[in-house]
Amino acid sequence: MDATPRWLTSEQSAAWDSFIRMQEKLIGRLSRRVQADSGMSASDYLVLVKLTEAGGRMRFMELVKLVEWEKSRMSHQVGRMRKRGLVAREECPDDGRGAFIVATPDGYRAIEDAAPMHVDHVRRLFIDALTREELDTLTRISNRVLSHMEKQPD
Repeated sequence: MDATPRWLTSEQSAAWDSFIRMQEKLIGRLSRRVQADSGMSASDYLVLVKLTEAGGRMRFMELVKLVEWEKSRMSHQVGRMRKRGLVAREECPDDGRGAFIVATPDGYRAIEDAAPMHVDHVRRLFIDALTREELDTLTRISNRVLSHMEKQPD
């Protein structure tokens, strides 16, 4: 038996639509800038950020979960990055099924070159538009939604 949908009110719809438009436009612009500035895709950048923040190596499945991608998408992404020398794959000695994805020296150089430009764009397009109080509020709201999502089924 189907339940009646709980449609959004006009205020809820306006908040949701504004959030989605902002997020899509921001990610689109940042993706284009990282590509133009560094030659890396936004996916390359994301993978290298997560790897280098974790000390340069991470189990493949941990990386999949961290970026919330499908396993096949990560596999293709890592394959492209391996061909360009940004990452390497290492077998896990204590688990024959698992593998580590490792940032190479070229991967470290790429992220070190791209990160200063990326943070400048984040600051220009996002941070500078908000007051300190608004940033604090956005942080609290984002953390509340993330916490709520963790309690929900996929």
